[in-house]
Amino acid sequence: MTSVDERPPSDITTAAAGAQDAVCAASASDRAAWLEALADVLDANASELIELADSESHLGNARLTGELARTSAQLRLFAQVVREGSFLEAAIDHPDTSATPPIPDLRRMLIPLGPVAVFAASNFPFAFSVLGGDTASALAAGCPVVVKAHEGHPRLSRRVAALAVQALRGAGAPDGTFGLIEGRQAGVELVQAPQIRAVGFTGSVTGGRCLFDLASQRPDPIPFYGELGSINPVVVTPGAAEESRAEIVDGLLGSFTMGVGQFCTKPGVVFAPTDTELAEQLAERIGADAKPLLNERIGAGFRDRLGELAGHDGVEVVGGSAPTAEHSAAPVVLRTTVDEVLRSPQTLLEEVFGPATLVVDYGSVAELRAVLPVLPGSLTATLHAAEHEDGLAERLIAELSRIAGRVLYGGWPTGVAVSHAQHHGGPYPSTTSVHTSVGTTAIRRWQRPIAYQTTPDSLLPPALQEANPLGIPRRVDGVMTQPGETS
Repeated sequence: MTSVDERPPSDITTAAAGAQDAVCAASASDRAAWLEALADVLDANASELIELADSESHLGNARLTGELARTSAQLRLFAQVVREGSFLEAAIDHPDTSATPPIPDLRRMLIPLGPVAVFAASNFPFAFSVLGGDTASALAAGCPVVVKAHEGHPRLSRRVAALAVQALRGAGAPDGTFGLIEGRQAGVELVQAPQIRAVGFTGSVTGGRCLFDLASQRPDPIPFYGELGSINPVVVTPGAAEESRAEIVDGLLGSFTMGVGQFCTKPGVVFAPTDTELAEQLAERIGADAKPLLNERIGAGFRDRLGELAGHDGVEVVGGSAPTAEHSAAPVVLRTTVDEVLRSPQTLLEEVFGPATLVVDYGSVAELRAVLPVLPGSLTATLHAAEHEDGLAERLIAELSRIAGRVLYGGWPTGVAVSHAQHHGGPYPSTTSVHTSVGTTAIRRWQRPIAYQTTPDSLLPPALQEANPLGIPRRVDGVMTQPGETS
């Protein structure tokens, strides 16, 4: 298949490479204006885009309205990041002959990697798609972007891409700054295209691992930033179960069924004391109404994975049942024990993408702590503890920190704020890197460091020139300085 502008994928990657120097050289104000133009065009066409998205994803007007607002806000946030300038991590060491060894004049900053391939996700047709966080952060870094559209929302992808090209052209961005391709084989070729210097991916473990391997096996391997699968464990301590069981059941119900369980941060495994009957109470609340999933492929995957869990010895279906329609599902609550998880971690600790959660009963704190080390890497881990359990909570937070990128004390992991302190990533298989795909530091994925030694001021990039003509924060001789300050 061809792109929105009818060019073959190879022409689009070539155009992206041709635009790289101009995109990189664009001023911060120009690059920020491009991002703001993209945000403006999304907001100006919100009604049309939300209607298109709902027709292809079944996610509903309210959810999609919020997601579109998040997407345009994210673009504007990265415009602020570009203008502020600290993302360049500019650092200057003046000569110091007394140091051991002596320090010459050294100046370091981050520069763009080059054209970036972005694979859109099915479950967030705006925020993790054509103009989602990967695209926003890559453009902010100074990298042209080629998006591989998701087959779950092709009409929406084409329309957003057409609006993006129009907005970027109107804002003065060079041709080739943005492109869209479609088709599975085109996606494979995109990862292998020599012009592409990094890849952002959100999707399944199977698909992501295949593309990750392709990126690693190139003659010139490139970074592959994949968000793959996550069970997002929740730990309920004995004290929390005694004091807040009803509130925990309510919160868990809302979290694991949100978006029909199709959030990457859905709590998929919950550890609870055996005598709390948390699984039974949760099952009493779930209801039997089936809701549409994103597409038939996800429906088939949910049925297969649910059948694998439900058919496993030692796993009980406490509430709900397997879906009957091809792409709809009602909530399902399953239960097992720590012993069973320790016997079959690969089967029981794999993500179920859809509205299902597995409650794991534990008989003692020692038993709970024995199972935590076998948990796979996750985007999130959540702890519900009582105030009088400070010593236990401290130990559990330390243990959960080893397997998750974001640790929550109380609350629920669904809903990911876009901010400076956010981290949306985690150990494999949740991601293939140590970086975040949400929040302002997502820009770091698309940059590499370069240092200049004893280079005349006139030949240095403006960010490293002595007078700081860009007016950005810099580390000078080890001291962070703001514009107008001297070290």
